[in-house]
Formats: sequence, structure tokens, C-alpha cells
Amino acid sequence: MLDREGPVPVYKQVAEMIRARIETGDLGLGEAVPSETELEVEYGIARTTARRVARELREQGLAYTVQGEGTFVGEPGTPRPEDQIPVYQRIAADIRRQIQAGELRPNRRVPSEKELMEKHGVAKATVRQAMAFLRDQGWVFTVSYRGTYVTPTEDWPEVAK
Repeated sequence: MLDREGPVPVYKQVAEMIRARIETGDLGLGEAVPSETELEVEYGIARTTARRVARELREQGLAYTVQGEGTFVGEPGTPRPEDQIPVYQRIAADIRRQIQAGELRPNRRVPSEKELMEKHGVAKATVRQAMAFLRDQGWVFTVSYRGTYVTPTEDWPEVAK
């Protein structure tokens, strides 16, 4: 129960409640902290107060935030449970695994958007997001009007070598 009239700010009270959930194991490492919207509904707080909760958890070293994805228990880089990894990242991981295993060869096209949409049951935007993610990491490159290709082995990110 929140004490809205007491000396402890509401965001600190909510952060303490989330901390208790982390300490009891109700929220495990890598799991998502309730979103701003969920905090608003669950505790009857304003959006700015919900943002302060996330900031407080970060400052206490209990959580980290990934822009556009949410706030998660642990330090930055803490692995997330498989079901909490964004779909585009799971698709990218599958393609990266195929590249590293030699199933997709350097300077050869990766499967088309249509093939990936059908294989993973996702929208074109999700496939494009996965390809952009792989491009940013250096696993693939795109040639206008030709398609997306596997990067030559010597140019793969360091983690793969």
C-alpha cells in the first residue's frame, strides 16, 4: 500500500516494492521489470513517476534499460530469458548461427524477406529489423536492388573469429 501523504516519495516506495520482488525471486535476472504502463495501472501512478521508478532501480544497480525494449533485472548485458528476447533478435540469432555454421556462405544471399516471413511467421517489418540488426553487427551487407548477402569471413565481427 502506497503512502501518498508520507515523507517518502511515491516512486521510491514503488521501487522498493519492485526491489522486494527481485530479492524474493519473483523477478529473476534478465526478466522484464513491469513497464511504465503496467506500473501506472498497478500502482495508480503517473507516467513520470513510473519513469522515476525505472531510474531509481537503475541507480540502485538492480536493473538496466534497453531503449525501445524495456527495463530488465540485473546489470547491462545480463542474458534475458528466451521468451523475453525480441523476435527480430531471435531471427537475427538464427541467421547468425547459420552463417557461423557455414550453412549460409560468405558473399551469398541470405534468405529473402518472404522466405524469412514464412519461416518465422512474422511481418516484413520484423524481418527488416532483423536484417538491420545483422547489418549493424557486421554479419551481412545489402546491395540495392540485389539483396542481402553474408559478409566475407575476414570481415565478421571479432566474436565469431
